[in-house]
Amino acid sequence: MIDLYTFTTPNGRKASIMLEEVGLDYTVHTIDITKGEQFTPEFVSINPNSKIPAIVDHDADLTVFESGAILIYLAEKTEKLLATQPKQRFQTIEWLMFQMGSIGPMFGQYNHFNKAANEKIPYAIARYHQETLRLYDVLNTQLGKAEYVSGNDYTIADIAIYPWIAAYQFMELSLEEYPELKRWYETIKQRPAVDRGMNIPS
Repeated sequence: MIDLYTFTTPNGRKASIMLEEVGLDYTVHTIDITKGEQFTPEFVSINPNSKIPAIVDHDADLTVFESGAILIYLAEKTEKLLATQPKQRFQTIEWLMFQMGSIGPMFGQYNHFNKAANEKIPYAIARYHQETLRLYDVLNTQLGKAEYVSGNDYTIADIAIYPWIAAYQFMELSLEEYPELKRWYETIKQRPAVDRGMNIPS
């Protein structure tokens, strides 16, 4: 049995989508980051960085934090959604790292300065807006070459990126100028496991 500690953010939804895709039994524990629950001693003992998501795999007596690490761990545990052949495997991992190092931080900063910051700083908004659109273009170009982000198979790279793209309306953006990205988004959106995972926690 796996305990999932999560909240309704793109990073949190990566883990729940993955758990739904691989069909493992798990229990959801909502960590309300708007109330500071990620800083409780109980949660810090699971993730010392006080970020969701995190999992505890009781069968393996193992705790895993950082959403990318969780995706890799669950893929290896179930032998699903991550190739074992080196070329295909590292194509997936590099796009997973692209999400972790670029999409997550840049989209997050754009959303913060555009919607959440008490002080509107035009330079910051413009900088992160431009970078967000550049990353949209990178994905659109890549998806013009293959059906999914890291090739012709659906993988953990798609799972990592999808919740961030799914937030485009919340971020006051559009996919209309990125037809391949929009095609990919609509395809992933139709997956039943993705639909379930995007609604956890409810």
